Amino acid sequence: QVQLVESGGGLVQAGGSLRLSCAASGRTFSTYNMGWFCQAPGKDREFVAAISPSGTTYYANSVKGRFIISRDNAKNTVYLQMNSLKLEDTAVYYCAANYRGIATFSNKDEYDTWGQGTQVTVSS
Repeated sequence: QVQLVESGGGLVQAGGSLRLSCAASGRTFSTYNMGWFCQAPGKDREFVAAISPSGTTYYANSVKGRFIISRDNAKNTVYLQMNSLKLEDTAVYYCAANYRGIATFSNKDEYDTWGQGTQVTVSS
């Protein structure tokens, strides 16, 4: 069973930056599709970014040009660099792994395992 542990969340002022990390267990991390989603109070979990095993990246329109997803297969870790943060980025951020094969990276139902989430709060 793959386990995911997120870290790096916190409180930051608007315009600031944070880097989230997601450490995965499992010896075949390099073959996983990895995604980041966020969920604000009262809202559905939304796609933020994803990265394929080959390093192809995908982003929600709302974060393009501000967020960068990357992976380090030697460390079994995926990162989300969050720059130019806005108040509306405030949410719990979840890391997710897909290892059965994926058709649509932004579809949360296609991910097999989720982390526990890390809170990101952007203040004015």
